[in-house]
Amino acid sequence: MSNLLFDQPGPRARRRIRIATAVGAVAVLLLLALAVRQFAANGQLDADRWSPYATWPMWRYLLNGLWATALAAVVSAALAMAAGLALALGRLSRRRWVRVPAAAYVEVVRTVPALLLVYVVLFALPRYGLDLPLFWKLVVPLAISNAAAFAEIFRAGVLSVERGQGEAGLAVGLTQGQTMRLIVLPQAARRVLPSIVSQSVGLLKDTSLGFVVSYAELLYSGKVLATFNGLLIQTYIIVALIYLVVNASLSKLARTLDARDTPGARRFRRRPARA
Repeated sequence: MSNLLFDQPGPRARRRIRIATAVGAVAVLLLLALAVRQFAANGQLDADRWSPYATWPMWRYLLNGLWATALAAVVSAALAMAAGLALALGRLSRRRWVRVPAAAYVEVVRTVPALLLVYVVLFALPRYGLDLPLFWKLVVPLAISNAAAFAEIFRAGVLSVERGQGEAGLAVGLTQGQTMRLIVLPQAARRVLPSIVSQSVGLLKDTSLGFVVSYAELLYSGKVLATFNGLLIQTYIIVALIYLVVNASLSKLARTLDARDTPGARRFRRRPARA
């Protein structure tokens, strides 16, 4: 899948990437050291300012926010994937009246920020009598925005399947729809699975837009908690660490799936046939 999206870097490019990564890591470490020093000078590292987060009520409140974040992300991803698959098949259709609207939707929505869609659902739709529940005011814009991205992922996966696979299905008497459903789509889904997980990571981060609609996701819960206990820096650091752990875990899953689906990994997993 990655070979379809960009060319593999050569030796010089990989060397430049390693150098840039090392320089960036050093710069980040220096910034962190300066931040810690500044926090210590202003008493932000005192034990009494962190001790409230050693209690269960604090963590229960944040975990409730994390659950709300996960629920919004899962529902948004499910809707976006279903719509994205339909759009991808529409863009690949031979019928112009299907292909053109699907392509127009993808190209237009990809240029529109998700925050703007949230504002449309929050302020514009109620004027026309469509006032969605709080949960759907976040889920619907995210699903609309990410459907375009998932459509391109699925379309790339379908195009990556060898044409001979579809031609073989047609040769044995399957219809075009049966060939797509039984032969092409299963292979495409396996190939784009790492990209789907990566896009889902971005969608999970987009749920932080829930603070705009006052949906009690993780970031909004952290804001309320910081207002209540006055521990602004400590609260947002804890929230950032939770996001870091969750997103890093999902990114690790995407890299693992990508490594398992490379040609070298597939050859390595093959077992020689026994006589």
